[in-house]
Amino acid sequence: MGVDNDVKPVGIDPVLDFFAGTVAGMAALAVGFPFDTVKVRFQAAAEAHKYTSTFEALFTILRQERLTGIFRGIASPLLTAAPLNGLVFASYRLLMKAQLSSDDMIPTLTQVALAGAGSGIIATLITAPTELIKTQQQIFQSSASYSALPRRPLTARDVALQIFRTHGLSGLYRGITATALRDIGYGTYFGAYEATMRYWPRAPGQETAPWYAQLLAGALAGIAGWVVTFPFDVVKTRVQSTLGATPENPYRNTWSTIVASYRAEGLGVFFRGLAPTLIRAVPVNMVTFTTFEAIVHAFS
Repeated sequence: MGVDNDVKPVGIDPVLDFFAGTVAGMAALAVGFPFDTVKVRFQAAAEAHKYTSTFEALFTILRQERLTGIFRGIASPLLTAAPLNGLVFASYRLLMKAQLSSDDMIPTLTQVALAGAGSGIIATLITAPTELIKTQQQIFQSSASYSALPRRPLTARDVALQIFRTHGLSGLYRGITATALRDIGYGTYFGAYEATMRYWPRAPGQETAPWYAQLLAGALAGIAGWVVTFPFDVVKTRVQSTLGATPENPYRNTWSTIVASYRAEGLGVFFRGLAPTLIRAVPVNMVTFTTFEAIVHAFS
């Protein structure tokens, strides 16, 4: 096992990186969104005990709510999460390049991880309101804040306007602390991918890792990124599944949510929904990295 001799200095084209990341994000979203819906149903306190397993939840939602139920809330991510993926990849490569003193240097894995963590924090400015809207849609009007609205599937616009009218601009950033703590996991995400590609075993004379190494590297990146930061995703979902910040609401902020959740349900609550997330992470991140690398290679 040795370091990949084919590792090249970082080539930066922010427009191309953004475009490739956006297309990769759209492809990954289509693959993984049903499992994201299942994850949110498991994590939301009001929905958590309705299902016994990942696939039981998936088939129950499909049976009761059809495809519209399993893909409810996808409009907001399509409009924002796909370009957000482009922003993550573009900012990641820019932050990695910024740490190098010359163009011909190859970043260390530590520099890769720092760039990934930084890109996650930048992305939080968009991720927090996007996921708040998505979470409110995915729990299907269980919040009392929507009791005055017609009983129909809520659009992203319905949710955003109701939150803004009731809680102002700050309401759209509910859960931003937990979101930022979770998205620091992009450091582990990009680090795991790069480490797998660099240290993939090679036969004598083989300079580059085979195509299936990229698929495995993407899968491992997704798993590693979620395992490290998943508890904060649970906290984020619980904060964002309720809209009130009153003292009576145990999920009013990040710390109160951690304390209330632990006292009521024990340590296991912070890993509820991990199974569908990891199942989803494998194909989603295979698609993400393969699509990104293919587009960058094609246009470079």
